[in-house]
Amino acid sequence: MDTPSVEIQIKTLPNSPGVYQYFDKNEKILYVGKAKNLKKRVSSYFNKKHDSHRIGVMVKKIKNIKHIVVNSETDALLLENNLIKKLKPRFNVMLRDDKTYPWLCIKKERFPRVFPTRRVIKDGSEYYGPFTSMKTVHTLLDLIKGLYQLRTCKYDLAEEKIDAGKYKVCLEYHLGNCQGPCEGYQTEEEYHSNIDHIRQIVKGNFKDSLIKFKDQMKGHAERMEFEDAQRIKEKIQVLEKYQSKSTVVNPKINNVDVFSIVSDEGFGYVNFLQLSHGSIIRSHTIELKKKLDEGDQELLELGIIEIRQRFNSQSKEIYVPMHVEVGEDLKVTVPKLGDKKSIVDLSTRNAKYFRQERFKQMKIVDPDRHVKRIMAQMKEDLRLNEEPRHIECFDNSNIQGTNPVAACVVFKDGKPSKSEYRKFNIKTVEGPDDFASMEEVVFRRYRRLLNEDQPLPQLIIIDGGKGQLSSAVKALDDLGLRGKIAIVGIAKRLEEIFYPTDKYPLYLDKKSESLKIIQHLRNEAHRFGITFHRQKRSSAALGTELENITGIGEKTAVELLKHFRSISKIKSAKREDLEQVVGVAKASLVYEFYNKEN
Repeated sequence: MDTPSVEIQIKTLPNSPGVYQYFDKNEKILYVGKAKNLKKRVSSYFNKKHDSHRIGVMVKKIKNIKHIVVNSETDALLLENNLIKKLKPRFNVMLRDDKTYPWLCIKKERFPRVFPTRRVIKDGSEYYGPFTSMKTVHTLLDLIKGLYQLRTCKYDLAEEKIDAGKYKVCLEYHLGNCQGPCEGYQTEEEYHSNIDHIRQIVKGNFKDSLIKFKDQMKGHAERMEFEDAQRIKEKIQVLEKYQSKSTVVNPKINNVDVFSIVSDEGFGYVNFLQLSHGSIIRSHTIELKKKLDEGDQELLELGIIEIRQRFNSQSKEIYVPMHVEVGEDLKVTVPKLGDKKSIVDLSTRNAKYFRQERFKQMKIVDPDRHVKRIMAQMKEDLRLNEEPRHIECFDNSNIQGTNPVAACVVFKDGKPSKSEYRKFNIKTVEGPDDFASMEEVVFRRYRRLLNEDQPLPQLIIIDGGKGQLSSAVKALDDLGLRGKIAIVGIAKRLEEIFYPTDKYPLYLDKKSESLKIIQHLRNEAHRFGITFHRQKRSSAALGTELENITGIGEKTAVELLKHFRSISKIKSAKREDLEQVVGVAKASLVYEFYNKEN
């Protein structure tokens, strides 16, 4: 039987929870998704116009739909996660981290050994983890070894072999690191009591161990065994120090997972903190690559399921910054204040740091890739035909029409190219006319580039609203460049991006790297223009005062201002003070000019 049309396949889908899979004409997997209601969810892809271009592309490729019905939403979540990892569909979020993590193993033996491992063997042994780094495991092991004397040998310590005297104590016994169970110097009951306390420490519960050590210390002290009491006291101090370092919130908060998310245009970063008795016993962040402009909620749900599976979490409650759908068996708390809110904020901070580190690493390791990523993002965000490798931004500067100037700043590959910055004196415009000034400088700038056969930018940014943008577009029309160079305007108040032919502005995400580059361009143009305007204004101020004196030029005026700091001090200066700076003749001219006025 031939594969029926997509419309027929949708009509026959059940109204049950499950997982759906999209295939193209070559039966290649495109996408895997979960749904509370399969029919409604799948239909939504075909019944509406999608804002995302990628979703539109995917929908056009769908030729076959397969589904798996499950009992609950929880089962759907787990199944979706497993299928994504197994099939690696083109349009699904990509998990960027798939390494093997270390575990702490308590071996199933008569006298269990405690050691780190990266291999989980199903032999009845207990495994705690996985931990995000071997350093964490070694720190924990050092603590355990400092508190309890455990064996490290691999001998089979069966009761009959010990009774037969098959083994002899080793150097570890003589060093005080082992109590010699191989020769029966330590009972099985005592050894397992220590193992029970170790289990609690690994889980973050230090209470039982502290009580035990304090009782032992008290007993030694009562029996006048002060050296032994001091040894136990040191263990208590080690344990309390470790506990204080690991406790970050209220110790009553126990067996809870904390999740948060930070995202940008292409990736989501989900952080995970595991809490036990107020202590963070595990922290990890995963990176998720977006394929279909997935929102924070969707990415967070995926991250929660993936992380809880990866770390075999048994927690019954999670703290998150927003409501998520992760199954009926898990309590979801969105804290608003207090210790719970603090720990969610801490998780968010960790996610932000992870994201920053990723960007820094990319810049160092592969700067070309970093630039290419940003340029590709700008092309997509601003709906350009090509990547804006060369961008120029214009800004006018004047005060009530006086000393009007303009500035043009140049960015190459998203970075300032300061040697190519240009400043303009307004020549043809009288009075405070920003529109006409903008038209003039844009025309002059690109007429010169055309005359000198210089490369043109891929994007022009105008600092201002629709009026300034229209004036700049008119200048491009006059030069025959309309349509050859992309041009947009940016309004300061709401950071609106205006296009020449679109009456509705574009609003970029405030966290967008594209917007940050545009803001950097705008700020640079403003700074460069203001600096030039101030220089021109200062020069004009000199001319109205000192340079109006016959025989006094710019050089003399500058020398006087450098020495006296202001015009008022020059006016009140004595003749002999002026002579010391500019000589007798010029001093007389300046002194007589101001004293005649007065």
